[in-house]
Amino acid sequence: MPHPYVLLSAAVSLDGYLDDTGPERLLLSGPADFDRVDEVRASVDAILIGAGTIRADNPRLLVNSPERRAARVAEGRPEYPLKVTVSGSGDLDPAARFWHTGGEKVLYTTDEGAERARAHGLATDVVPLGAALDWRRLLTHLYDVYGVRRLMVEGGGLIHTQLLTQGLADELQLVLAPLFVGDPEAARLFGPGAYQGGRLRLLETRPVGDVVLMRYEPTAPGTGPLPVAADHHWLALACELAAQCPPSETAFSVGAVVVAADGTELARGHSREGGDPVVHAEEAALAKADPTDPRLATATVYSSLEPCARRASRPAPCARLILDAGVRRVVTAWREPDTFVADADGSGVLTAGGARVVVLPEHEEAATAPNGHLIGR
Repeated sequence: MPHPYVLLSAAVSLDGYLDDTGPERLLLSGPADFDRVDEVRASVDAILIGAGTIRADNPRLLVNSPERRAARVAEGRPEYPLKVTVSGSGDLDPAARFWHTGGEKVLYTTDEGAERARAHGLATDVVPLGAALDWRRLLTHLYDVYGVRRLMVEGGGLIHTQLLTQGLADELQLVLAPLFVGDPEAARLFGPGAYQGGRLRLLETRPVGDVVLMRYEPTAPGTGPLPVAADHHWLALACELAAQCPPSETAFSVGAVVVAADGTELARGHSREGGDPVVHAEEAALAKADPTDPRLATATVYSSLEPCARRASRPAPCARLILDAGVRRVVTAWREPDTFVADADGSGVLTAGGARVVVLPEHEEAATAPNGHLIGR
């Protein structure tokens, strides 16, 4: 069953602690990293924390930037991501800030916990998962019922441990703070367990203020890296955007998403967006991205159809726009047929310009579906 792309996010001390045992929350990150986390939050469909985090930290779990919230609304998404928590007991304080800030909320719990949560009068959807919590069932429910395609998990340590040991995490974003806790009673990020996949693959490392961000992808033992789940997630989203295009008898329906190397969505677009009858998906997406953003150099453009190499409606084809933006990686589901342009070869233009093109044919059916009337399907 499909489930969201699961991104684990945490900050730890040099000796691996999430917090100390003092009465106040230990701030491991600084302003620059808080802003980075805010950006990641703005890019996801839902944020999940455990009941222990609600009890210990009483977080609001918001996107703080008004500009990022406005951008979500402009893209047709809710102002805030869905807020998700998990509690086997259902015993949660209805006065906690989690319930009274942001947008929609959902509690996943057991059958017994659901009765207790409803008795508390929690201001949220309550979803019982049976006699015990079932992470696979939870993730499938988020995907199918709430439309969550990208899930950010902010803790706590027990939840991170469970998702990793069950092989359900697609990415780990770990921030290392330059301090020690040294208290054996303090909470650690990971607990004991039979972790799946062995050694993780390092995707990125970079300083953010005085902390260091490290991004890892789980790998399978003895087989090297798994297929990059992120590519499948974002290309599936591009195909969903293609399905939103106004119909046309003279142009393809295409969706595109521009994504930074750290998994942050920079922009999205689709064909004929905003009532422009000739705008292409990649063109619409890149027009929303900041051309001075240094992340474009390591970003990926996900397009449901191979970017065009020639067009009559604009001076520059999409392959050229991508190269001019500095992007050097493109993932697509479907090579452009000769329906409107003979010998179309956007991949050739991109490759000649120094870009890498990846084709994931398992998404071709979804990419071609909105265009069946143009290609005889």
